[in-house]
Amino acid sequence: MPSPSSPSSPSSPSSSSLWRDADFRRLWAGQTASQLGEHMTLVVLPLFAVLALDAGAGQLGALRAVGQAPILLLSLLAGAWVDRWRARTVMVLTDAARAVALGAAAVAGLLGLLGLPALFVVAFTVGALSVLFDVAYQASLVRLVRRDQLMQGNSALEGSRSAAQIGGPALGGALVSLLSAPVAAASGAFFFAVSFVSLRRIRRAEAVPGHATPVGDRPERSPQVRQLIREGLRFVAGHALLRAVCLASAAFQFSFAALMTVYLLFLPRELHLTGATIGLALAATGPGALLGSVLAARLPGRYGHGVVLVSAAVLGNGALLWVPALHGSSAVTVAALLAVNFVFGTFGQLVNVTVMSVRQAVTPDGMQGRAAATITFVGMGCTPLGSLLGGLLAQEWGLRTSLLVTAAGMMLSPAVMATSPLVRLGRRLPL
Repeated sequence: MPSPSSPSSPSSPSSSSLWRDADFRRLWAGQTASQLGEHMTLVVLPLFAVLALDAGAGQLGALRAVGQAPILLLSLLAGAWVDRWRARTVMVLTDAARAVALGAAAVAGLLGLLGLPALFVVAFTVGALSVLFDVAYQASLVRLVRRDQLMQGNSALEGSRSAAQIGGPALGGALVSLLSAPVAAASGAFFFAVSFVSLRRIRRAEAVPGHATPVGDRPERSPQVRQLIREGLRFVAGHALLRAVCLASAAFQFSFAALMTVYLLFLPRELHLTGATIGLALAATGPGALLGSVLAARLPGRYGHGVVLVSAAVLGNGALLWVPALHGSSAVTVAALLAVNFVFGTFGQLVNVTVMSVRQAVTPDGMQGRAAATITFVGMGCTPLGSLLGGLLAQEWGLRTSLLVTAAGMMLSPAVMATSPLVRLGRRLPL
């Protein structure tokens, strides 16, 4: 019996014609618009707090922690829900809700009511909805295409996320700097609305894994949510490769969250860069990530997945160690920032796509949502603590020293991978 992720109908595209599949194109377009809105928001809210409300290091750390807290609070529930419901339903509803939340923020800003308390509420709401969307879109690909199309599909979706990393920060920073935070928030709401429309147009019936009838949004009989969560935790904890992915992700996300809190203060206050220049510097990860997506479709099959994972993590994370050495706002400094972020984006994306393909390859269809959510919970769940630590370090040790310490912490992730079964993965993934 074919699995939901392995369509066997005559209309199913071959691996060489995935782009001729209209439903995949709609998924890709919707995910691209949603990621663009999300990456805009990640820059708009902190920049508004720093530039317009003069938020301090502790307040910025708290704002970022509040936006990331839903990862810790909701990831496991999101995985269980996605494995019980159609992924498209979850994505459509979260897009609509995020558009409403940012639209309300734009109105509040125009009325002069968008202070720090309102920013905290918006950051938490958008963060919670983004957790649901991100788990759902990863599971939706497995249900929409065949296993032999996963690398091509992942490369396309991660490439679109990279494109969002180019346009999102640059557009968000420019709108905050040249116009206003309300305009930037309204633009984010617009992109979520575009995603809503695109995903609503997907026509292929989506079977809920483990249930034969894909008619309804939810199977009539299904295990309790707590049971589903426990099954997901046990599966990931008992799988050597996925357990290593969790630990490496936790080390990376904790250090990266701390670094980014310091980084967003370091750029305007130590290097004296404008909002538009900061957006441009952050956007340099986007072109690098596009290159990383292309490399991810070739290098693991040539040199081995383990070698690529460890090497790319060392090169990408190590590039950030150069940032604390920068001084002033000269063209040389900006060029150096662009180069560092490009390298980080390239090798970081290479790691992301390779890890995602490893996870999808070793995970049964009915466990995809929970496996993704469990790894997100363990890894991204560390980000609120990292953000708070970054704010504390910036207050106590100063920006430059804190940036160096947090950048050094980024090297924990490749160290974990190098001492785990991940490093022994060859050219072919275990199935």
